[in-house]
Amino acid sequence: MKTIQAPVIQEEIQTLHAGDVIYLSGTIFTGRDAAHKRLLQFLKEGLPLPINLTNQVIYYVGPCPAKEGQVIGSCGPTTSGRVDVYTPTLLDLGLKAMIGKGQRCAEVITAIVRNKAIYLAATGGAGALIAQCVTKAEVVAFADLGTEAIHKLEIKNMPLIVAIDSKGNNLYAIGPQQYRQR
Repeated sequence: MKTIQAPVIQEEIQTLHAGDVIYLSGTIFTGRDAAHKRLLQFLKEGLPLPINLTNQVIYYVGPCPAKEGQVIGSCGPTTSGRVDVYTPTLLDLGLKAMIGKGQRCAEVITAIVRNKAIYLAATGGAGALIAQCVTKAEVVAFADLGTEAIHKLEIKNMPLIVAIDSKGNNLYAIGPQQYRQR
């Protein structure tokens, strides 16, 4: 297993392969459909984005409110296909890694390869466990969206799987093929 630091480094991303298990630490941002839609609206209106996407990681999650004594509530991944319509534009703006669950459309995979980015899969249903990796959380944009606001998270050793690597190798295609061959 490799430990990767966020924001991510281009050269390090290119050493990862579909199926690799990694631990991610550092600073990442959250964003679901409503936040993505608003980011694209800002671009359309010529407004500056509230976060710099260069070399950043976005985790597709709407974290539950923290209970007393917690940094964050349960924060399991959202189905990534919900933001596929917005993703190529954000990748072209410098986004380098996304965390979610489920397959991505062909346009997103093409944008991943074009931008030498990666897509990381988090385990669905493990939101309470993933929350234990979050050491700090703060809303940094779109607070009016509630749980869908953009949060800045400090994380330590979040376990993830490289689902689509920078060359376009796709675990969602490779895995079933390997299973059938066995």
